[in-house]
Amino acid sequence: MNHRPPAPRMTVIGTGYLGATQAVCMAHLGFEVLAVDVDPAKIDALASGRLPFYEPGLDTLLGDTLATGRLRFTTDFDEAVAFGEVHFVCVGTPQSAGSDAADLRYVDAAFTELARRVACDALIVGKSTVPVGTAQRLTALVAEVAGPGVEVAWNPEFLREGFAVADTLHPDRLVFGVQSARAEGMLRAAYAPLLDEGVPVIVADLATAELVKVAANSFLATKISFINAMAEVCEATGADVSLLASALSYDDRIGGRFLKPGLGFGGGCLPKDIRAFRARAEELGVSAAVSFLHEVDQINLRRRSRTVDLVRELAGPDLRGVRVAALGAAFKPDSDDVRDAPALDVARLLYLEGASVVVYDPKANANAHRAYPDLDYAASLAEAVNEADVVLLLTEWAEFVSADPDDMGVLVAHRRIVDGRSALDVARYRAAGWEYRALGRPAGVGVARS
Repeated sequence: MNHRPPAPRMTVIGTGYLGATQAVCMAHLGFEVLAVDVDPAKIDALASGRLPFYEPGLDTLLGDTLATGRLRFTTDFDEAVAFGEVHFVCVGTPQSAGSDAADLRYVDAAFTELARRVACDALIVGKSTVPVGTAQRLTALVAEVAGPGVEVAWNPEFLREGFAVADTLHPDRLVFGVQSARAEGMLRAAYAPLLDEGVPVIVADLATAELVKVAANSFLATKISFINAMAEVCEATGADVSLLASALSYDDRIGGRFLKPGLGFGGGCLPKDIRAFRARAEELGVSAAVSFLHEVDQINLRRRSRTVDLVRELAGPDLRGVRVAALGAAFKPDSDDVRDAPALDVARLLYLEGASVVVYDPKANANAHRAYPDLDYAASLAEAVNEADVVLLLTEWAEFVSADPDDMGVLVAHRRIVDGRSALDVARYRAAGWEYRALGRPAGVGVARS
């Protein structure tokens, strides 16, 4: 006999990247979902089937789930509380102005608004990335405002931009930070379709659940910065960091994932999360335990200025008037996210040195223009590279990686390219007469041989 509890109706608080993805995917799994946001324009767009950001496959899934009637959107917290039993809080936790600490005002506001309204049997589930100890503090806040009976749990997200649908519908694990068997049971009911597929579940206390996300991001950031630190050593010795990374990848204790040298990480998660983790560790009196994260951050940032140095190697020390084609603005391909994007930072640094910078990104041009309106933007790859003195690969979109170097060579003023992502076929470019530079690789690497 099946003793599974009935499927809960759920709300999602916040319809940014995380919240919209959570709402759409949970509705796709068969649940009734009501998503809430204080921004009427965002709610109207989503209710009309339009995403306020780019994420492959999510727009189609949004339209499909709206058509089922299982997914709705509102700005009304009262309506949401009357509707749902499990409330997922998916609001942003940006870096605080003037501080590395996480800004928790949106999380606090969401929990407060829910606590003022919820019934005693509700479960409020945080998914936002927060400093350890936040869930316990919010538990006390909810108890004070709502009274006993309303529980708080934490269920961290592990989404990769560009793969958010797959990561939500087929996660590699689920983490439940809970304080009672009842809360665990409600979360198991909320994720029943995934548990039926055999997705592993880690049931933990609140603090451990909060730490999982920041620990994972800190590890990934460290691995990326490690190979870029090795690139600095290679640049000083004439060694080739790409060959070094390949050799290391065969060691199964290390592996090849996230061991690709290049311009480094950016986006709305890794940079802010490692900084917030350091800030929280300092508050807890254990800053020495994560002091290495400061150097992880600095290694990552140094790759940006070093990329500018490679442009100088090709175009000369004075960059005034040098026309640079900056291919990419998003922090990674298959995304329009330009938060802390290394690509845009390099473009800005070149602009500040007097270069004439033309940016092209297949999806992020509009967001990039809002962030840096002084830069010039092209509508196509061909327009961006036309008459360029130097071409920079800054985001490894497939369109750029697969571009024909002979075809591009006809358009540029000089066949010079900086491969900021170690993504191009070096021999092919050199055979087509291009001067090639990449971080951590000798200037003559990849010369075509007869």
